[in-house]
Amino acid sequence: MSEAEFREIAKRVSNWGRWGPDDERGTLNLITPEVVKRATGCVRRGRVFTLGLPFGADGPQPGVGLRFNPMHYMSAIGQSIGGGSLACCYSDDIVHMPLQCATQWDALAHVHYEGQLYNGFRADEVLNASGASRGGIDKAAVDGIVSRGVLLDVARQLGVERLAADVVIEPADLDAAARAARIEPGPGDILLVRTGHICVFTEDRNCQSFADASPGLGMACAEWLRERDIAAVCADNVAVEPLPGAVPGVPIPLHMLCIRDMGMMFGEMLDLEALARDCAEDGVYEFLFAAPPLAVTRGIGSPINPVAVK
Repeated sequence: MSEAEFREIAKRVSNWGRWGPDDERGTLNLITPEVVKRATGCVRRGRVFTLGLPFGADGPQPGVGLRFNPMHYMSAIGQSIGGGSLACCYSDDIVHMPLQCATQWDALAHVHYEGQLYNGFRADEVLNASGASRGGIDKAAVDGIVSRGVLLDVARQLGVERLAADVVIEPADLDAAARAARIEPGPGDILLVRTGHICVFTEDRNCQSFADASPGLGMACAEWLRERDIAAVCADNVAVEPLPGAVPGVPIPLHMLCIRDMGMMFGEMLDLEALARDCAEDGVYEFLFAAPPLAVTRGIGSPINPVAVK
């Protein structure tokens, strides 16, 4: 794909100005009160699935760059308050970790190109050592993130437990998975895409292979997401899109098209295995999905422990 072709797609998917010149929430604006109310109707059995990885020293980071697994310290162990036989004893702890070291949201300030973030905000005015004054995760946290979740199990649709690391998911694959699930993703939905790649970490315990190469949504999926007004997309891999990138000179093109141009947040490293098994058993691939980020002031991302309720 040429640079000119990339720019044409960027124009077609752009949401700059759609919700006003000062908008910092992007496609989360599609999650209206009516959308949330309809999403609550997906709860029929009261079954809850947690989709987050544990945040601990044995997490998925292989130790490359400044992303590392959480370090957990005790700051107080059985510290006494007062005296006597009924003195209260308390324990406290500290976690030191990157905000994007395991299951997480990428905020709209996470990526940019040509000096501009989503909605045209200038990177040199927005980003500094204290974080992002525009498009930070704190803006996404204002209303939380709750909507109808839709699982597209691409791996199951293609008849495998896991997609090979070099597989690029195309729009036709998403359509086929949606047909198999008898569901139509639409405005305000949060899309969860299962590749099976999370098992490279959770079962094989191979952090390096998990991070180095993975299947994911190809660049053509940007327009598919835009046409359906999807509010956010999540996957069970490192970057939602394939790694390494398939477009020469553009390392992570879907990040740039979706986050920077479309204003769509990415949820990464979700464990969808138990949810996918249940969906296959009962044939229901929709659910109430909740993944509120931490309101980290000027944050670029946030750890999450998403839940799906069926």
